[in-house]
Amino acid sequence: MLALLKNLKGDKAIWGIVALLALFSFLPVYSASTNLVYVKDSGTTVGHLVKHGVLLFLGFMIIYAVHRIPTNYFKGLSLIAMPIVLILLGYTLTVETNIGGVSANRWIKIPFVGIPFQTSTLASVVLMIWIARYLSKIRDTKITFTESILPLWLPVGLVIGLILPANFSTAAIVGLLVMILCFLGGYPLKYLFAISGTGLVLAGMFLFVLFKAPDALPDRAGTWKSRIETFLHPEEASADANRQVNYAKMAVAEGGLFGKGAGKSVMKNILSQSTSDFIFAIIIEEYGLIGGLGLLFFYLLLLFRIVVVANSAKTVFAKLLVIGVGLPIVFQAFINMGVVVQLFPTTGQPLPLISMGGTAIWMTCLAIGIVLSASDKKQEEGLNIDDNNPLEVLSGQL
Repeated sequence: MLALLKNLKGDKAIWGIVALLALFSFLPVYSASTNLVYVKDSGTTVGHLVKHGVLLFLGFMIIYAVHRIPTNYFKGLSLIAMPIVLILLGYTLTVETNIGGVSANRWIKIPFVGIPFQTSTLASVVLMIWIARYLSKIRDTKITFTESILPLWLPVGLVIGLILPANFSTAAIVGLLVMILCFLGGYPLKYLFAISGTGLVLAGMFLFVLFKAPDALPDRAGTWKSRIETFLHPEEASADANRQVNYAKMAVAEGGLFGKGAGKSVMKNILSQSTSDFIFAIIIEEYGLIGGLGLLFFYLLLLFRIVVVANSAKTVFAKLLVIGVGLPIVFQAFINMGVVVQLFPTTGQPLPLISMGGTAIWMTCLAIGIVLSASDKKQEEGLNIDDNNPLEVLSGQL
């Protein structure tokens, strides 16, 4: 173990923050898992805790393995991974999955082990690496929109388009993060404004159809409409539509300043997603406003360290890579917290490194490993292209 710790590279502050968040997650997960055991009659609290621990352990193995990969290699890896994730996204839409009788084709089963895998989470990470590679390539050249359609916007459109039918919130978040990364990467503003304007027009048309003719849209459209209506007009929404949001707000109110104490949440057995989407409500109920603000502080600290790593990176690709894969982690955390206090409509986004769930944990760890790779200065120095290594050829030439 000591030898393993000595081999840890990269930003030590990020290692520490991630480790603290992971360790803290055991408390709310163990507490909230009573919902799965006594309400949904699924497993035992110790069993769910052990499962969460195994998923985190595998996640940290992903961080360790990925952070040892030289940053430049991710250019080549994105070229290999992009066709794979597009195939996986397309295949996911053909796999019928139902949640509460509503179609939600977001997961596929990993062969042999049977673990559900949400392909959109992998696709979003790969897409950000792809965009960072392209933007670093055109950094010092003038580019026209036409020239960037095939290498940039076609992959973006395909990924978002394949995510959208089953997961509107994730598609919208990925689209927003793509625009932010393109802006930071120096993509011409006039094209970004044009794309944003077109996106707003299409969004307006989509909302019009959603509210006027929802039957013309996929099965999930009813859920999207209900969530938007509940958020915009909570007083007019049905008791059933408001139930989870109201329970989350009650948990926050019950927590007060210092909370009820570890394991003493009452709402955890009423909130249907208390171990994932609404786990922040349980944290505030048990640890109070102090606990909630403390958790927010660590995510802000993680954001600060990501910005520091990006600023100190020696190559444009490394800078954009860190922002591209690091920013979504904190962004997702803010959205999860915002949903609980009703700043945003319900989106189904888990709390990174805290919520239960294998795919979300692993993809967060993948992104953290990439950030740590870019924070290791030794990996950016003296990288010679080896013509016998296809990954190095791809990273050097593309």
